[in-house]
Amino acid sequence: MVKITQDVQAAFEAEAAYGNPAASTLSHFGLLDTFDPRAVERNITPVPSIGQSTDAFHAAGPIAVSLPIKVACQGTGWQALLGRAIGGTSFTEGGGTVNYPLKLTNTVDSLAILAKETGGDFTLVGGVVPNEVTLAADYTTGGFITLDAQCTAQYTEDDTDGNFTGGDFYTEDYSAVAFPAAPSADPLIATDLTVSVGLAADTSKITIDGPPLSYVEVGERFIRIFDDNTGTVGAESGDSSLLDTGINSDGTIDLANGSFDTLTELASTINSDANWSCSATSSYALSSLNLLKGIYNTASSRDIFATTNMTSEFTNLKTVSLKIANNNVSIPGKTGTKFLQNNKIARGKADITLDLSMTAEDETYYDIYKSGGTIPLIRLDFGTSGSIALTNGTITAFSRPLAPGGEIVDTMSIKFRGAGDIKDFSSYAISADFTL
Repeated sequence: MVKITQDVQAAFEAEAAYGNPAASTLSHFGLLDTFDPRAVERNITPVPSIGQSTDAFHAAGPIAVSLPIKVACQGTGWQALLGRAIGGTSFTEGGGTVNYPLKLTNTVDSLAILAKETGGDFTLVGGVVPNEVTLAADYTTGGFITLDAQCTAQYTEDDTDGNFTGGDFYTEDYSAVAFPAAPSADPLIATDLTVSVGLAADTSKITIDGPPLSYVEVGERFIRIFDDNTGTVGAESGDSSLLDTGINSDGTIDLANGSFDTLTELASTINSDANWSCSATSSYALSSLNLLKGIYNTASSRDIFATTNMTSEFTNLKTVSLKIANNNVSIPGKTGTKFLQNNKIARGKADITLDLSMTAEDETYYDIYKSGGTIPLIRLDFGTSGSIALTNGTITAFSRPLAPGGEIVDTMSIKFRGAGDIKDFSSYAISADFTL
């Protein structure tokens, strides 16, 4: 008997706190391409001694655990990794609490991952944090859309039956937690992804004016409205503004809701509050989902623009690659008897890059690149699996090699920042519509 990779499955659940598995409900990751729950490196310092031909002693340093995991975009596993690379934002919407990758956050959102081999043997990896994730689709070869996540982890531990209470670090019992079945739906393929682009954002808009200290956050699916008068304490630390529950019962408006999904409907809802004024101008029937994502100061009258042509697509795509690099910082420390390299994790600077290659048609994107202009909004739409909005893209690299006897191919790299002018508006460089 030998071990083979086909015997291994992986499941996950969110941790309430870093390195604290809940041992409650597991979700299946779907199809695995690359997975190593035992990627452990112990930092060893050799201690030399005179008269010894080799180092006589080894001083043990912190234990560093990493977790490379590449999955097909099947089920919710890829969303759990991608969404936590963005960061989860919890808020009340429609009377319940939702957790969306609404914007980039400055906090760490971790997973516990349980690997299971057929016939037994379990590996538990706690404190799993995506450091760099890459979503890739290849239209030339077919195949699944994949998510490649390079993660750090706090620690990894093995057990024969999933009960880690008697182990050397974790105290969770997964033996009574049902291991989930694999997703039944087919993984997403490249043709399930539509990449649309809005190149103009200067005609359709809402004009909004709120009370002192007010501001609004516009995400891919939700608008959050803050003022200094009513509602509940805002999410920002030390923020004197409050979620305005006078406009909507929870201070949050779902832009996908049929009552708010046009600029006219959205403006009318906000304008109905005595503390605010709001109107829609030009293309009043335009979808409110196409407002530029960001954080806007509304203490005085402010225009928030919507891109007008999101029906346009990048045509004749060959490859699409979305990368989120977080540059997280590991903080060594001791927990119990373990000296761990990733005892804590601090959120680093996020860098959002979209790489595209496609058959060249005209000079549109080369002209934007040459002029130093921006692309207001790009949307990656996965249909029923949600969407991702990228705001204010700057083309940082462009190439168009020429070769005889073939088509001309454009390759470009785009980096993003949010719209707006207050607080951490650039956190809306990326905003997603799916739950965590």
